Amino acid sequence: MTADSAAPTAPARTLVRTGGPKDGSSWLEHVLGWTLVVVVAMFVTQVGWL
Repeated sequence: MTADSAAPTAPARTLVRTGGPKDGSSWLEHVLGWTLVVVVAMFVTQVGWL
């Protein structure tokens, strides 16, 4: 058995999507994400968990 015959046969350009963010995310998503980070950081410092 050669290496070529033992290799699995799959299409060359099969791309599995997991439901995550798209490649061309908008700037609004970035702004809202960083805003959430800042709000959580302020909450953590105000409560005294840090």
